[in-house]
Amino acid sequence: KKWYQRRVRDFQTFQHYFKQINLSSVVVSRSNTHKRAMGVYDSGRGGKGSYAIGCYAAYVITLLVFISIGLFYMFSGRGSEFDVGWVLESISSYTWACIGIAIAISFSVLGAAWGMFITGASIVGAGVKAPRIKTKNLVSVIFCEAVAIYGIIIAIILVQNIDDTTPEDWLDNYNTYIFNGYCLFFAGLLTGMCNLACGICVGIVGSGAALADAQNGELFVRILVIEIFGSAIGLFGVIIAVLLGNNRKISSS
Repeated sequence: KKWYQRRVRDFQTFQHYFKQINLSSVVVSRSNTHKRAMGVYDSGRGGKGSYAIGCYAAYVITLLVFISIGLFYMFSGRGSEFDVGWVLESISSYTWACIGIAIAISFSVLGAAWGMFITGASIVGAGVKAPRIKTKNLVSVIFCEAVAIYGIIIAIILVQNIDDTTPEDWLDNYNTYIFNGYCLFFAGLLTGMCNLACGICVGIVGSGAALADAQNGELFVRILVIEIFGSAIGLFGVIIAVLLGNNRKISSS
């Protein structure tokens, strides 16, 4: 009986504090924001959000274009010319390397911005009624910013491997340059995708940390441990990208 009375009293205290800081609107707003970002928010007309419709339309249009091209070559008697391998080989290794560098920095910045958008909205919203959380929870924003720094570091490392070559040197080392171009491309792709996932993870966990800290300050350190492990995801991609792109030169030197 005493245990039950204590639980009821704790629940009443929590309910009173929850009403004081009025976090319900923050939670609902954040939930709707996440739904819109994932394309599952119901716009009120019985359909999904415009984001999901746009992604679906882009997927269908791309698929129809490839099918139309394949059917054209097949019915015109030139099916052997529809060769994906020839297309990949005809693309210069410089192009592959530059695309990898662009993916590394752009996806990393996208992940960092997405994470700061998620956690920053929660910090600002909950900080209105609980100002004490604003300083501590800036750690979450710093973790998100570190994701963009990972991408800049890898982009700088990869771009050092690209320089001019002479036609004779290109012909003599053609296979090596093609291999190095693929390595630089996938090193950038690996970094960008890992940092994108890392930024989203840190942003969502940081958002939960801000809301939990506003309700109970003792929960911040415990959730911070989870956030640290989430930020390590980006480091895994950075380490492998360094190993994959190290000394993969596309230059006469």
